[in-house]
Amino acid sequence: MHWDDARVFLALARAGTLTRAAKQLGVGTATMIRRLDRLESALGVKLFSRHQNGYFLTDEGQNLLNRAEGLEQAGQAFGATAMHEVAGHVRLATAENLANPVIIPALEPLYEAHPGLTLELITGTQTVNLHRRDADLAVRMVKPTHGNVTLRRIGTLGFGLYGSATYLATRSTTATSSIHESDSLIGWVETHNHLPSAQWITRVLAGRPAKLMTSNLSSQLAAAQAGLGLAVLPHFLARQSGLQCVMPQLGVDQQIWLVMHSDLVHSRRIRVVADYLITHFEKNADSLAHAES
Repeated sequence: MHWDDARVFLALARAGTLTRAAKQLGVGTATMIRRLDRLESALGVKLFSRHQNGYFLTDEGQNLLNRAEGLEQAGQAFGATAMHEVAGHVRLATAENLANPVIIPALEPLYEAHPGLTLELITGTQTVNLHRRDADLAVRMVKPTHGNVTLRRIGTLGFGLYGSATYLATRSTTATSSIHESDSLIGWVETHNHLPSAQWITRVLAGRPAKLMTSNLSSQLAAAQAGLGLAVLPHFLARQSGLQCVMPQLGVDQQIWLVMHSDLVHSRRIRVVADYLITHFEKNADSLAHAES
């Protein structure tokens, strides 16, 4: 039994409802359901009877309760000893649009738990190779297809079409929830044509030129804020910037992957950072994936 799944099982058994259990764990109800389904599928049994007024343990769930509580006690003892104050240096490679608004603001509790831990964030445009040990682990939007790496999907980055209130006030009255030929679009320079959002813009423009082309997401965001046109942006960034959503689903969402060299999987310092990132991204899964938090 995976400890993350056991935590969900115990929280739901004790709280009785998804909402209360999710609040106790600090995760979304969708994450709760996903982990519970994974556990029930792995065990091949139904652990709860689902009723209008809550979740109730089945006989199989009741039998599992003692085992899960034993795992909880073992995990608490392990956390109090073996994982106490892990020290060392960890190099994390990721995109700037994830590092600045998502990862960095969440680091303080990690440092408080492990004061001897130091982090190096690599957010440049240069290629980072885990096999050369350019970094210890990475948070990426592209799934590695080869190499001696261990990976885990930790979320989805959702994209939509956004514009400023000023720009939207000037749009054609026929362009309410779709693209109009009079719309100005903010695109990507040619070197970034491989990006799903760039390909979507190219299809929509259908030969028309983009109003502005940039080579990074922060410039696209700034252009949209300045009222220069519509841009394909991550929902959470656009929402934080006060932009308005024109189209919430474009079919260009990207999976978020946590990747590390397989030789480092059992390193305590790497594991502490990896587990912390997994928990943080899963806790914020809904706001990262959807147009509305």
